[in-house]
Amino acid sequence: MSPSSRSSVFTLIAIASALPVAIAHGNGMDMDMDGGMSLSAGQMLTYFHFTTGDNLWFLGWVPKSTGSMIGACIGLFLLAILDRWIAACRAVMEMHWAKRAMILQSDRLNARGLPASASEVEKLRSSAASTSEQFMNALTMRTIPPFVFWHDFTRGVIYLGQSALQFAFMLAVMTFQLGFIFSIVIGLGVGEMLFGRYASHAAHLA
Repeated sequence: MSPSSRSSVFTLIAIASALPVAIAHGNGMDMDMDGGMSLSAGQMLTYFHFTTGDNLWFLGWVPKSTGSMIGACIGLFLLAILDRWIAACRAVMEMHWAKRAMILQSDRLNARGLPASASEVEKLRSSAASTSEQFMNALTMRTIPPFVFWHDFTRGVIYLGQSALQFAFMLAVMTFQLGFIFSIVIGLGVGEMLFGRYASHAAHLA
């Protein structure tokens, strides 16, 4: 192989090896084996730390100063309390929906000539004229609440909000920022202390 050919091959190899580094730098990403992966707007450390500069959910949300870090922790703390408040509201609403569904169910059973109370179901079961299919239909309608659009729609919206908060907390914890983690955990504990009794009381009544 001639010297000119060898130099051309070495040049191509050098360009090919430098291309991934150039692409990563152009995307705002700097790979560091010791310090983790850092972005142009923030950093991503793969170990627990208290240092600032982590991206919180969005590219521009990077608490770098002490004040912004405290503000982010307070926001996560309040969101954690909000999560427990939503859970308590859902438990109370479930109790209310159950009572409303029982009333609607009784009205539907009366309209169809089916038993609406437990004693009437027992009479239906002991009656020789009743069939097994009628009894099973009555029993099923008593145990499964009827579909009420506004009840189930509200239940879905509440669950959507809870799921969004839980995913947001998960992403915040994945930053390994101990300030974020402590704020979320303490906020969940305080929220349960403030609103947990409502959920437990509703579960007890149910």
